[in-house]
Amino acid sequence: MNAWILLRGLTREARHWGAFPEVLAARCPHVPIVAIDLPGNGTLNNEPSPPDVATMAAACRARARALGLAPPFGVVAMSLGAMVTAQWAHDAPGELAAAVLINTSLRPHSPFHHRLQAAAWPGLLRVALSRDARRREQAVWYLTSRRPEADRDATVAAWSAIHRDRPVATINGLRQLWAAARYRAPAHAPEVPMLMLCGAGDRLVNPNCSAAIARAWHATLRTHPWSGHDLPLDDPAWVAEAVLAWCDQQLSDSRP
Repeated sequence: MNAWILLRGLTREARHWGAFPEVLAARCPHVPIVAIDLPGNGTLNNEPSPPDVATMAAACRARARALGLAPPFGVVAMSLGAMVTAQWAHDAPGELAAAVLINTSLRPHSPFHHRLQAAAWPGLLRVALSRDARRREQAVWYLTSRRPEADRDATVAAWSAIHRDRPVATINGLRQLWAAARYRAPAHAPEVPMLMLCGAGDRLVNPNCSAAIARAWHATLRTHPWSGHDLPLDDPAWVAEAVLAWCDQQLSDSRP
């Protein structure tokens, strides 16, 4: 493949990948690692977020072309970004050599109460209503990470700085939430090799959602024993190793 493209989730941007791009690059030094922001987030925070996943996928494809990237790509994507990747794989399977979907959920494969766990609703309300960057990001940390408490302050401080630097408009956050809530995956499995990764400690999305997609699409599934929703934050080395081991296996299986 010619590049690894990284896509984050709801209201998050390239910098929220933290150490993961460097960890992946160290293990895969000959393939460029490129993080692309969804419209409305990060470097594109002045753009309106599309109200549907298909338009987000088209925007990401256009962004890859604008950056001069030539397919086929591998994509590592989280949550809403993984939905976008699923649609990309459906619309243009020839552009993708591999897709790694992390802690995502798709209709019709999982019920709503699995796609967004009830225990997370109060935390999501705190995120939506908070006007203080630090309190908001602290609520996000509790929802998405299982890292030790000792790591919390540095992470929250970094996320708060990102929020102040390039805030996501409330209307864009709502548009992204609306797009994710009503997205329905294609009926048949995309013709792209897929790896599903999930964290057993995910408080936001039930890990059964990843398992359901893997069953329906005959994809490989690996479950981290303790991480939360933000698996690349909680254990970036594990994610990088899982991705590259799976790619090696795909290559081995394809040889005559």
